[in-house]
Parts: sequence; structure tokens; C-alpha cells
Amino acid sequence: MSSTTGQFLIQRPRFNHVFLQNNSFHIPKRVQFSVLPQCSYIPVPLSSVSQFRGSKFLECKCASEKVSESFERDPGQEFEPEPNQIVKQKKASVVDILKQSNSILPHVVLASTIMALVYPPSFTWFTSRYYAPALGFLMFAVGVNSSEKDFIEAFKRPDAIFTGYVGQFVVKPLLGYIFGIIAVTVFGLPTPLGAGIMLVSCVSGAQLSNYATFLTDPPLAPLSIVMTSLSTATAVFVTPMLSLLLIGKRLPVDVVGMVSSILQIVIAPITAGLLLNRLFPRLCEAMRPFLPPLSVLDTACCVGAPLAININSVLSPFGLTVSLLIVAFHLSAFIAGYFLSGSLFHKAPDVKALQRTLSFETGMQSSLLALALANRFFQDPLVSVPPAISTVIMSLMGFALVMIWAKKKE
Repeated sequence: MSSTTGQFLIQRPRFNHVFLQNNSFHIPKRVQFSVLPQCSYIPVPLSSVSQFRGSKFLECKCASEKVSESFERDPGQEFEPEPNQIVKQKKASVVDILKQSNSILPHVVLASTIMALVYPPSFTWFTSRYYAPALGFLMFAVGVNSSEKDFIEAFKRPDAIFTGYVGQFVVKPLLGYIFGIIAVTVFGLPTPLGAGIMLVSCVSGAQLSNYATFLTDPPLAPLSIVMTSLSTATAVFVTPMLSLLLIGKRLPVDVVGMVSSILQIVIAPITAGLLLNRLFPRLCEAMRPFLPPLSVLDTACCVGAPLAININSVLSPFGLTVSLLIVAFHLSAFIAGYFLSGSLFHKAPDVKALQRTLSFETGMQSSLLALALANRFFQDPLVSVPPAISTVIMSLMGFALVMIWAKKKE
């Protein structure tokens, strides 16, 4: 005890606790003090000792970091990471790279568009028979990353589903009719080109909109799938009625073929992904890092192939004007879907996510279906030009929005 300061000077022992019995320090015999060259002492005021009258223990901590480190490891010993830790870090970095493949999707779509224009044979091998399996793979990827609870929650939002349906078959056809009239009356384009623009607006939603929603707002991907499936299922009746109303020609849509398409592209792949995720979660966990890069390549083929196959129509004398009109049509549809949902669901907690989802649903439609209908039921080849251009423009604009909205969320 120091007479000048009225403090105890306690040297830190190897044993971290000093017993306090009857207001005096009692150090057990088993406690061995270590003499350290740079051992520091902790001043303990008498007042602080008196306040521990009812306590059994008084813990004294050493203030020197060097001394505390000497108790934890031997002097001169260096920490070396285990080899398996280094391997795990390397593996994790590779997995992260694979998972981030979706971030380059807009760039890959743009590159595939340029390649299809410069060298069409690079995509002409990807014929229409591959479209259904390719889109089905995207839906399978969504199913693997979802659960049945997500789809149950989606059906609990009938107001959002109905709004998406109105965007698909009311707002979009009106915009298509307006831009079709502008193409003929203002720009003096042939009537078949105006009919092609209207035909694009009459078809159902695109499966790519589901994938776009999955990239920006994964929890709402099931809701997007329900919207697209509903519009696709009812397109067998709605599309012929709209084509008769807007174009003046009733298109006989194959009901059996449409139902088969829904089963192959949407229901079967998503069900397979959900079951796989439910029954074999470890297998799904191992598969997930590889799904994003494969999905990017899949999407690139779905965008580049229609452009390469219809390159002559796209590069026709009317190609540039039609492209500008298609850009304006899709841009108007994206904006209309965004603000329509914002005005109706402004009190919803996830209003921004809903706006993005309904914007994709309204702005992206099955241009491939419109292209198939144009080639099958219209004798004039000019009718197929707008759907062919729409396939590319819709994908570029949709995934550009994915990139913009994903960065804003970050």
C-alpha cells in the first residue's frame, strides 16, 4: 500500500482473480506470480476496495496490452492462417463472382444485339424450337430461388394482380393503337407496319419480365409470375378480340398450343425448381452459384436470335423509323405501369418494389408470340418487322432498368 496515494499496487498474476475475504486480500497458494520485464501495476483506490464488502471476488485487469498479449500467446509467435482457410476464401471469391454475373446482363444483351447485327450466323442456329426450353430454364432458376410460401403470398394480393392485368390488356393496347396510328398518319409508313405495332401491344406478358423482377425485387418475382401466367392463359381469348378491335382482323390463336406453351415455359419449370428446393436443399445450394451465368447466356440467345433471323426486315428502309416508334411505345408503357401502380398503392409498404414490378409487366410483352402470329396469319412480311424489333428493344430497355434500379437500391 502506498502511504502517499492511499492506493494498493497489485501486480498481475497468472490467475485472473484475487479473493477478497474480510475486507482483506487473500491470494491462494496455487497462484503463481510471473515476473515480467515490462509488467505494469494497476492503482486500486481504497474507496473502490471498500465498496466490494459484499462481493466475493475482485477482478484486477492489467492495463498493458503487451502484458495481456503475453498471456495469450508465446513471445515471437506469429499467426499463420491454416491452409484450408485460404482455400475457403478462394472458393468464396469464385462463388461471389458467379453470383454477380447478373450485374453484367445488360452489357451482355447489348453485346449480343451488336453481334447479331454484325454477324447474324452467330445466332441463327438458335431457332424458334429452342425458345420454350430457354425461357423455361429462366423460370426454373426463379423456382430454385423461391418457395411455395412466396406464391401463396402472391395470391393474397388480388388488387396488384388485377392492376397488372389492366396494364397488360388495357393500357398497353391503347398505347399500341396510338403509336400505330402515328406511324401511318404522321410518318407515312405503310399500313402493315402500323398493324405490326398494334399486334405487339395485343399479346400477353413476357417471361423475361419475371426474370427482370427477380433480379431487382426477388420477393415479388412470384407475384410477377402469377401476373404473366394469368395474362398468357387468357390471351387465347383476349388477343384475338384485341386484334379484331385494333387491326380489324381476328387472329385464330391455337388454344391447345397456348396451354402447352404455358405448361412448358412457366408451370413445369417453376414446379420442378420448387420441388428441388424443398426436397434437396443442399443440391440447390450447390447449383445456385452457376444459375446466374447460365441465365445470362440464355437471355443473350433469346435476344440475339430473333434479331439475327429477321435481320433483313430490321435493316429495311423503314427499320430506323420503326425502331424509334417501338422505343417510344415501350418507354411509354414502362412509365405508365410505374406511375399507375404508384398512384394506386402509394400507401403500401413496398410501393417502390410494386412500381418496378408493374412497370416490367406493362412494358415487356411476348414479342416472340406477336412475331409468330405475324408470320403465320399475315401475308405481308412488313407486319413482322415491328415484333422482331420489339424483341430486342424490349429486352435492352428492360434490363437497362434492372441495372439502374439495382444500383439505386445499393
